Amino acid sequence: MPLYDCLLLAKPQVRKEAVMDLVARVGRRVYERNGLVTDLKSFGTVHLGYGIRKLDGRHFQGQLMQMTFMVPPNFNKELQYLNKEDRLLRWLIVKHRNAVYGLEFINEDDGKDELSLFRTSGLYSKEDDDDDDDEDDDNDDEYDVR
Repeated sequence: MPLYDCLLLAKPQVRKEAVMDLVARVGRRVYERNGLVTDLKSFGTVHLGYGIRKLDGRHFQGQLMQMTFMVPPNFNKELQYLNKEDRLLRWLIVKHRNAVYGLEFINEDDGKDELSLFRTSGLYSKEDDDDDDDEDDDNDDEYDVR
């Protein structure tokens, strides 16, 4: 099952309990489809870059929540009921691409020796200290200052 993020932007005047009720409804749908909620974050009240117009006016703030879950790929069609939810300003589902989880994550050896590709010497090692830069400084008479 792929990993998804669901971002819910609720209206600023909506109580925290109502937002959590909305998140719980999405979570119940995830569990009904044999999914797994892996993370839940609340970013609190955020200031928006532009106003979002709804029937009750234009909103310049919102309460942002993020849910991360693993569900079957056709799950996003089941969340279309959120379009009719009057407590939400916007909602978005984002699929994690190239996410590694489960047994694939445990057995992964890629990148184990990534640091060995870099040189162990510092940025300015003695090998790199050729006096190439001094050659340009010797030709000061090139520029006549009058």
